[in-house]
Amino acid sequence: MLGFRRLGWEVILIDRLEPEMCHDGAGRACPVNESLNLSYFLDLVARFGLEGHFALLYDRGRRTVGLSKLDLLERVRRSALLLNIMGFLNEEEILEAAPLRVFLDIDPGFGQMWRMLELADLFSGHDRHVTIAENMGRSDCAVPSCGLDWLVTRQPIALDYWPAMTRSGNQFTSVASWRGPYAPVEYEGRTYGLRAHEFRKFVGLPLLTELPLEVALEIDSADARDLALLEANGWRVVDPRRVARDPDAYQRYIAGSLAEFSVAKNMYVQSKSGWFSDRSICYLATGRPVVAQDTGFAELYPTGEGLLAFTTVEEARDALANVHGSWNRHSRAARTLAEDYFDSTLVLADLLSALGVA
Repeated sequence: MLGFRRLGWEVILIDRLEPEMCHDGAGRACPVNESLNLSYFLDLVARFGLEGHFALLYDRGRRTVGLSKLDLLERVRRSALLLNIMGFLNEEEILEAAPLRVFLDIDPGFGQMWRMLELADLFSGHDRHVTIAENMGRSDCAVPSCGLDWLVTRQPIALDYWPAMTRSGNQFTSVASWRGPYAPVEYEGRTYGLRAHEFRKFVGLPLLTELPLEVALEIDSADARDLALLEANGWRVVDPRRVARDPDAYQRYIAGSLAEFSVAKNMYVQSKSGWFSDRSICYLATGRPVVAQDTGFAELYPTGEGLLAFTTVEEARDALANVHGSWNRHSRAARTLAEDYFDSTLVLADLLSALGVA
């Protein structure tokens, strides 16, 4: 949204808040108008100057916070496009009002395989389809196209909000969920899994290096054995709700790191989709080098300086040592990568052009 605004567009944020999502500060269910969710949302739109430019739907879309339903519908009718991230907006009246409905896929593989298996269809009702799986359509990419004409895009970052920063930390970090909201998918004789299935392959990495490895990890109490295994092998695990609870804390956590060490979901790795994390782009922008598990992105972006890809524990160990030993060089290269490949001004202008929007 900030990137589109920088290009001169008027932007409207549409989000929804269902009753079952709402809770108070103690985690108890509560009405929308008393919820921590609503308070956080309103603070966020104020933080980024979006007052008067949002509509939060609740009560199953019958009521709104911010723009009224009538005003929202009128603005949608006059819009150039409606960009529906993962199809989260499902209010038919609003979708039908949009002259161009664009589905933006930021979690490639799951939705496509669900559709092919007739488990769910996220994509219907949209005119165009965009994915961050930049290898979509290649013979070695296992993400099915579902018979749709996909446009590919990189993830954008509004660099005005992410300046390069001086070195202030010594640990390699990341922010991640152990499992996330999805179950593994069985598709064409293979199982496409979650981050947990990949991370277990690298659990012994801290024992191969003296460099500190930390992860702000969302992990359920049911995975206590995995958590104990991580800590026994030298991982420092911290609570993301403490260190990355809001945009400012998230940015401080990244800027306070030496670099990122990132393990991807098994879906992204095994499908070779080319997925690359928006979180990793934030590390790059602050001048923090990124050591990331290869999902096929090594064929899309220059690697070796600023961004280092790995597939094995040994490659990961060597990449960590490389970054630690030449941090200044890698830091400069990281920022340059962010500017050359992920600057929202470039990425979003290309996307609008591909969509035929002037």
